[in-house]
Amino acid sequence: MINQQKKQGYFIVLEGIDGAGSTTQAELLQQYFITKGQKVVISPEPSSGKIGKLLREFLAHQNHFSNQDLFDQQMAYLFAADRHYHLYNNIDGVQKLIQENTHVITTRYYFSSLAYNAKTEKDFQFVSLLNQDFPPPHFLIYLDIPVDIALSRIKNRNTLEIYENQEKLTLVKDNFEKILNKYKHPYLRIDATKMREKIQEKIVDFVMSEKHFNDNFQH
Repeated sequence: MINQQKKQGYFIVLEGIDGAGSTTQAELLQQYFITKGQKVVISPEPSSGKIGKLLREFLAHQNHFSNQDLFDQQMAYLFAADRHYHLYNNIDGVQKLIQENTHVITTRYYFSSLAYNAKTEKDFQFVSLLNQDFPPPHFLIYLDIPVDIALSRIKNRNTLEIYENQEKLTLVKDNFEKILNKYKHPYLRIDATKMREKIQEKIVDFVMSEKHFNDNFQH
């Protein structure tokens, strides 16, 4: 079990393509920590800051570039700027919260930037450069789901984000595989088609196992 005397919270990242269920699992994990009497917040990306709000507007509408590659570059820049704010702002930044012994659960981190904003090796290097100084999370959980099932889950939403289509999500899923193959720290891969309670059990087991703790999240 997590040592109740810890003075530092955990930074936990849930990743996966749209429709994988990261929001649901973030909420279940938050409730778990609450039942244990531990401080916890869900702090997704894009953040609640000004850049994050701008990003949400862009994601909800068609882009203003005739060239999709230019749009992806713009998004990569904005996500990197928003990520810096998300990590380091003095109001509700990740660094501040974990130093106050609050667990921070994030849906999407730099893994998503690499997966969503890179089509070629050159793109991958560009996005990697923008995100190279951001620390890895203490715990990374990847929710793995087939694209067709993910699309069936999100088709009933009132509005679809610009990335929520078969071609894009197939590319994103392939990119996640490349990213995870190169990732140097422990992570948990879960079959996201399983019952959500079963998924939650695996996530809790992973997070509560001290041997998986990643000490590379710098302060």
